Amino acid sequence: MRENWDDLRFVLAVAEEGSVNAAARRLGVNHATVLRRVAAYEEASGVEIFDKTARGYVVTGAHKQVIDAAREVDRAVQSVARTLLGVRAPLIGDVRVTSTDTFCQHVLPPVVSELRKTSPELRIELLCTNTHLDLARTHADITVRPTDKLADDLVGEIGAKLGFGVFRKKGSAATGWLGICGPLSRSVIGRWMADRCDPAIIVACADSFPVLREMAATGQGIATLPYFLGHEDDRLEEVRGVIPDICVDIWVASHADLADVPRIAETRRALVTALGRMADRLRGAPREAV
Repeated sequence: MRENWDDLRFVLAVAEEGSVNAAARRLGVNHATVLRRVAAYEEASGVEIFDKTARGYVVTGAHKQVIDAAREVDRAVQSVARTLLGVRAPLIGDVRVTSTDTFCQHVLPPVVSELRKTSPELRIELLCTNTHLDLARTHADITVRPTDKLADDLVGEIGAKLGFGVFRKKGSAATGWLGICGPLSRSVIGRWMADRCDPAIIVACADSFPVLREMAATGQGIATLPYFLGHEDDRLEEVRGVIPDICVDIWVASHADLADVPRIAETRRALVTALGRMADRLRGAPREAV
């Protein structure tokens, strides 16, 4: 038998909708076309897929495996179509990207600049917040977040890993710690500090790594920072052997319902690729275990 996917998609629609009329509405064709295409597939395969009852078309027995396989084919065909559309069509329109203040200030601007060179009609809106926006309510289209797990309603990829180190003002003898508060306290590094640091040694705190860096640079205390953020500041020196080798996955994700919109999917892939090129910088040097 020579498989005909175009006929098989009619079979799948009838199986999922339960009736010829409902399948016709879903496919945008008339009742007779659905009957003809289903009959053509059954004749070519030599198998009657459906038990045609007064209550509708029912798939029985081993024939359910045919429908399961058809769903896999449908997903593959749709994936190819989306990929071709993304390659063929220019990226046009608005894409809202939410990320932390660290990433919005120090990582994403050059990425957005490069993306716009190849897609000048794409407009990126960077939404800077350390609070996780609700993508289900379309507050943003894409999130770029260092996190140990992705919410159930999001789909995405890991672009790189974010490593952490401990820093203080160069030449300083500061021993007091700068704590992490606000939304950042729920981050991996925030939870680690809450578990390991005696509150009595915390002299001040902030809800932003760039702010913590400035506080450390003025000699106010020791700060736990994304490694690249501290390492690239000439005012700071690293304090080694204080924390274990902590690194967090950097996810680039969208809500499942928006993940396949071409401009969103292509922008997400571009962000993952760009983060991959920065992987060594973002990961930083492994720390000694403590």
